[in-house]
Amino acid sequence: MTDITLNDWVAAMAADLDLDELDVEVQQVLDLAGDAAHAVTRLAAPLTTFIAGYAAGRAGGEADDVREAIDAAKALCARTAEET
Repeated sequence: MTDITLNDWVAAMAADLDLDELDVEVQQVLDLAGDAAHAVTRLAAPLTTFIAGYAAGRAGGEADDVREAIDAAKALCARTAEET
């Protein structure tokens, strides 16, 4: 089994998907996944991060767009946790 870091994995995915200079805040994405898993259900984690990424891409894909999408998704997770 190959020993690979998350940053190595992100770089490998970016290269294979022909993405230029992909700069991902790995910890922000992991935190969002954790929030979704705890506020909704574990299965919500990958979908939440995908949808946030999709929204960020549609908004332009810049770092600020990613932060805004993650912040919005985290806020929804917080509201959901409060309601349950």
